[in-house]
Amino acid sequence: MTTKRIEAVNDFVVQFANVNGSGSASANELFARSFLRMGVPVSPRNIFPSNIQGLPTWYEVRVTERGHLGRRGGVDLMVAMNPQTWDADLAAIESGGYLLYDSTRPLPPSKFRDDVNAIGVPLTEMCNAAYDDPRERQLLKNIMYVGALAALLGLDPAVVAELIGEQYRGKEKLLTPNLDAFRKGWRYAEENLENAIGLRARRAAQVGERIFVDGNSALALGFVYGGATVCAWYPITPSSSVADAFTKYCAKLRIDPETGERRYAIVQAEDELAAVGMVIGAGWNGARAFTATSGPGISLMTEFIGLAYFAEIPVTIVDVQRGGPSTGMPTRTQQSDLLACAYASHGDTKHVLLFPEDPHECFDFAAQALDLADRLQTPVFVMTDLDIGMNQRLCAPLAWDDARRYDRGKVMRADELEAAADFGRYLDVDGDGIPYRTLPGAHPTKGAYFTRGTTKNAWARYSEKGADYVENVQRLLRKLETAKALVPAAVERRADASAASPCPIGAIFYGSTSPAMAEAVESLQAIGCPIDTLRVRAFPFGDEVARFIETHDTLFVVEQNRDAQLRMMLVNELGVDPARLRPVLHYDGTPITARFIAGAIAKQLAAGNVRPLGRPAAPAIASAPARAKPKEGSAAPSAARGRVA
Repeated sequence: MTTKRIEAVNDFVVQFANVNGSGSASANELFARSFLRMGVPVSPRNIFPSNIQGLPTWYEVRVTERGHLGRRGGVDLMVAMNPQTWDADLAAIESGGYLLYDSTRPLPPSKFRDDVNAIGVPLTEMCNAAYDDPRERQLLKNIMYVGALAALLGLDPAVVAELIGEQYRGKEKLLTPNLDAFRKGWRYAEENLENAIGLRARRAAQVGERIFVDGNSALALGFVYGGATVCAWYPITPSSSVADAFTKYCAKLRIDPETGERRYAIVQAEDELAAVGMVIGAGWNGARAFTATSGPGISLMTEFIGLAYFAEIPVTIVDVQRGGPSTGMPTRTQQSDLLACAYASHGDTKHVLLFPEDPHECFDFAAQALDLADRLQTPVFVMTDLDIGMNQRLCAPLAWDDARRYDRGKVMRADELEAAADFGRYLDVDGDGIPYRTLPGAHPTKGAYFTRGTTKNAWARYSEKGADYVENVQRLLRKLETAKALVPAAVERRADASAASPCPIGAIFYGSTSPAMAEAVESLQAIGCPIDTLRVRAFPFGDEVARFIETHDTLFVVEQNRDAQLRMMLVNELGVDPARLRPVLHYDGTPITARFIAGAIAKQLAAGNVRPLGRPAAPAIASAPARAKPKEGSAAPSAARGRVA
């Protein structure tokens, strides 16, 4: 073992390199939850292939008592259980880091690095000696390495045993061998690997009341809270679990207590076009309805989305974004559907988009999207991505208020129709672009209208007059202006909250980039580069977005797509000089890292000789130590693939 070692307490990155279908997922999650039970925040991310079995998969656990929930970049401890990716996994380890591997079969010195501490545990040999069934051996090997890791890192064995007990409660045939495998791994490390690692876990009290939940589950519960009673969907990764979770929550919360009848409808449609058609029909009929999909589904839905926009029918659409175009990378994350959703369908369209940063905002924005769709009578998109949707994250508890009332918008009741002299479905009575609507059956003789996707006048009568068309589409723009005051405002963070004026340098970002951005800002601050930030939470952009751009000399737009889509929208909608907005782009399908953001911004500042607040030019962020070049083939998740323009 080399003398150089990374030494850290409650601040390191562990990555598991496994084979998909080997049963490692539950063991790796158990490892992550053990830290939470000890009061230490973690942020795990599952990076998995799109096949069922056989291809490489990684599970990364960020352990940090300081509470950073984004990916840092780099790996301090690699648990290498996949021979296919050995070389790339070895190359990903920080100099002075650690490699835990199955030492049943000896490996030549060429398979190791001089600056990485190798820790061998004969896992296969131990499992073969203790268990007879081949499948059981594979599954218990995963729990065995968790036991070895727990001993090496100083995790409380009682905590891990308690979690195993909870996982297999009522399943004694599974509980007993899993506990046995955990103890065997623990015992081996205790007896053979004393002081083999400089990374330590220590009890803390930094988790508090926060909950550990994935974004798709939070979205589903938010839709229940927001009053959704109809969901139509077609399975597609990474959004399918939204409908699955909605089904589970409705079975608990949408059952009539007196009759036992279900007060909801969930339909798995034959395709995405049918799914969105069903929820548009439900919205027209007065139900709160949503569908959940990903980029390819949005492509199929665009014709119906245009109908809902032009006929002004409320509908909520969740886009859990993944890598595109076409089939793209079904199990990788990106923020690559902004343009497709903001301007979905042919002709002149603009849609409301919401950008939650974590599961807590997924819950809030799901409920708010239903209100906005009703208030604005239009499609509303909730734009998450695989990183938020399918990875569990610590977040503030979800706030459920039984006194909450739904905002149904401008819906005329029977008494209002009776008192009204006239009803024009598309009349802009209030000047806010939002007309009044009626629901089927509201009045026996009044309030009826023909719903059409063709050009019409204010009374919903077919018209090909240019003036009628122009008035209609201009009114839709007025509605979008009204939406600016209704959608969540962007959140600004000053580098110096007490300063009278903003910092000269600013960065704009959104969605799942948020946790990595927060840590990157800290890193830049530490080297003398204070940066103000603006987290965009919705489109159309509020006035605060334009003000932020106007008051900063140097601006970066950080996003996870190739074409700088948010930057394009800022230029298009606000008339910003494109040269003022410098893109920082990450799009290899893995979640963006703090190191990538900080390094990219520091590099541009140094190249442009930009001096924050009169200080010397920004020094470069220290990059990760040089690593061995991986051989061709499967590559471990990288923190540095992308483009800085």
